[in-house]
Amino acid sequence: MRTRLVRLWPYFKDGRTALVWIVVASLVGASTEPMIPALLQGLLDEGFAAQSVPLWMIPVALLGVFGLRGAAGFAAQYLLSYVANGAMLNLRRAMFKRLSAAQLSLFQTQSASSLSNTLVYEVQNGTNLLVGALLVLTKDSLTLVALLAYLFYLNWQLTLIVLLVFPALVLVMRVLSKRLYGLTRRSQLATDELAYVVEENVLAHHMIRLHAAQASQEDRFAKLSLQLRGLALRSTVASAAMTPLTQMLAAMALSAVVSAALWQANTQGTSVGSFVSFVTAMLMLVAPIKHLADVANPVTRGLAALERGLELIEHVAEQSSGAHKQDAALGHLAFSNVCVRYPTKEDMALDNVSFHINPGEVVALVGQSGAGKTTLANLLPRFVETTSGCIELDGVALPEWDLRNLRAQFAVVSQDVVMLNDTLAANIALGQNIDRDRVNAAVQAANLVDVVESMPQGIDQTVGHNATQLSGGQRQRLAIARAIYKNAPILILDEATSALDNESERLVQEAMNTLMQGRTTVVIAHRLSTIEHADRVLVMNKGHIAEQGTHAQLLALDGLYAKLHAQGTVNA
Repeated sequence: MRTRLVRLWPYFKDGRTALVWIVVASLVGASTEPMIPALLQGLLDEGFAAQSVPLWMIPVALLGVFGLRGAAGFAAQYLLSYVANGAMLNLRRAMFKRLSAAQLSLFQTQSASSLSNTLVYEVQNGTNLLVGALLVLTKDSLTLVALLAYLFYLNWQLTLIVLLVFPALVLVMRVLSKRLYGLTRRSQLATDELAYVVEENVLAHHMIRLHAAQASQEDRFAKLSLQLRGLALRSTVASAAMTPLTQMLAAMALSAVVSAALWQANTQGTSVGSFVSFVTAMLMLVAPIKHLADVANPVTRGLAALERGLELIEHVAEQSSGAHKQDAALGHLAFSNVCVRYPTKEDMALDNVSFHINPGEVVALVGQSGAGKTTLANLLPRFVETTSGCIELDGVALPEWDLRNLRAQFAVVSQDVVMLNDTLAANIALGQNIDRDRVNAAVQAANLVDVVESMPQGIDQTVGHNATQLSGGQRQRLAIARAIYKNAPILILDEATSALDNESERLVQEAMNTLMQGRTTVVIAHRLSTIEHADRVLVMNKGHIAEQGTHAQLLALDGLYAKLHAQGTVNA
């Protein structure tokens, strides 16, 4: 546990001063605990017997003790909340920063629901559980020490009997805490699986209803829910067992102490006040002991939750980056013996691909689904890494470029349009400062003026989740406007015209033609007109470049391209 807390300390260290004051407040609160049995002793021995205590002193003393304890408790709880929220802020920032720069393989191995659950909910729950437990640990540990010190002062022989219980108490807490930690980790994985099923069903709700798959999905959800329920019940057994076991140990100590105290009273003449004060202080030990026994559960759960965040920060590597930078690339691309194999597949996605693209050239990629077109395009901004071979931009290998600067050289317009839940202007100027004149110019160039004018707030209109309130053609033109605003020297286009009506297709094509002017362009082509006007066509087949040339040259060659063209699949 100590090692885990040390790993978390860097995120809490901003609150060092507050932590010192927490300890001070807890010490003040703990010091008030022995005052209560001490007041009882004085009241019984002097107040009732000799009646030497002024009546007004009793309420003043009690109010003073409880007032001091309440103020100390309030200060400790507030300061600990301050520290906890600061640590949660630091941890979330570090996690989100790593998430933004992580190797892309992370998103292939972990679902969106799992990552969001870790970053948002588990960090919050883990921090709250851990900090609440640490408050109990600090406050009740100091209370325990204060009461034990007072018990030693009153009667050291009886106090030794109480201390005999502690080794058994530590053993119980250690065994059950270890059990609880393992169950907590398994519960986290089960929760991730359950959240992923919900995510899948929300995203694929049309398809599930179309195929009447609700029953099978409900069975899948029920099985995972039952698994999670079983783990929760086993965790409850481990957690709930701590309290009765510790209380039984406390009862054994109490029985022994009462018997020994009665014997001492008969043989040594212990006063009633001393006996009552000792028994009261000893009984007051039960509450902090119980709290300390219960603290293992939130500490274990909190650490287990926060460790997932730490694993994301410490074990997920950032994508490598070079040092080469330049303001704007010329746009010369060279592929040399490039191979790509995905970890989950045996066949090569790209196999020994070599070609070059000159600055300002428009190159169309055509081929059947699975031929490697998208993989080839994703290599350029390093969304996919090569297994072997080399890709150069302006004579510099891609890994030698500063990653942020490399990606600044590319604008991407894909069929899968992604928009953030922000204003139209913010989506167009994504990653850059919003220049309203440039935004309006991009809107005009992308044939979006009529769409913007129809919005009540114009370019300041929030587009909602992934801009689903817009049509497919409007979202496509919005993506083109974003690319125009970025003004990158190289374009990667994936034409999305097959699902658009004729008017939307015309507007999108006009916007694309405007966007492509004067830029090196790699386009995954679906339209025959795009292929005909491309400077060069690369025909891909099973990860290879089967043919290349202009549209007319490839038809004259009468090879794969001519066959695809004849079948009508070259623009499908």
